[in-house]
Amino acid sequence: MTIIFGPGGLGGVKEAVANLEYYASQGIKACEIEFTYGVYIKKEEDIRAIRDAAKKLGIKLSIHAHYWINLNSDDKKKVEQSKKRILDCCEVGEKLGVYRVVFHPGYYGKKDKEETYENIKEAILDIQKEIKRKGWKIKIAPETTGRVNVFGSVEEIKRLIRDTHCSFTVDFAHLLARSNGRMKYEEMVEDFKEFKELHCHFSGINYGEKGEKNHIMTDKKDVKELVRLLKKTGQEVVIINESPDPVADAIMSVNVLREMR
Repeated sequence: MTIIFGPGGLGGVKEAVANLEYYASQGIKACEIEFTYGVYIKKEEDIRAIRDAAKKLGIKLSIHAHYWINLNSDDKKKVEQSKKRILDCCEVGEKLGVYRVVFHPGYYGKKDKEETYENIKEAILDIQKEIKRKGWKIKIAPETTGRVNVFGSVEEIKRLIRDTHCSFTVDFAHLLARSNGRMKYEEMVEDFKEFKELHCHFSGINYGEKGEKNHIMTDKKDVKELVRLLKKTGQEVVIINESPDPVADAIMSVNVLREMR
């Protein structure tokens, strides 16, 4: 069983290797590269430098794909563009040695939940066919989402795992917001205890009746509670912090873990 923490964010290309070195010096063992506004690491020499530094420092890399992805759009062109954005992240991620590409699958829009599920499932199957055709080892990881009008409940993500054999991302803050605070960390951990590995997101969060409003700094007591629960499962866990200062909160989380050993 291992639990490792890291920030959502590597920084710009020029400072990426230095940032990884700093992360490692603070006990950080993971980092999620934010391609949320587009793939910004493009040159082969930069890809090699980042990949080699992460490997040398023992930092596990993941990618968060573009924000503007909707695999349930009424516009088929937008669905194809969404699939391409995920695959573009996978292509660069494979070269970087990334193990997961995280993304928000889509919106319900005017469709019912079952039709939405089928559309997203078919799109994910298409993406995975292309990944297999290319011979890539990278896995795609649709995320539990924080708003009630957005696809990504626990049940929907677990159904995708079963039907497509994709990976997944558990966002504890999102689930708290999606349930308007009714869902507790213990229930979230229980829902995913059957899996040997967990790729997770965590931070503080503001929410209301419709779910997520915005991420906030992470409360130390919440980190302690989550670590306490995850230590009981025996799983291999990567936790990416997505607070307004993810590096500071990742370092705080590393220190909490050390205190609890």
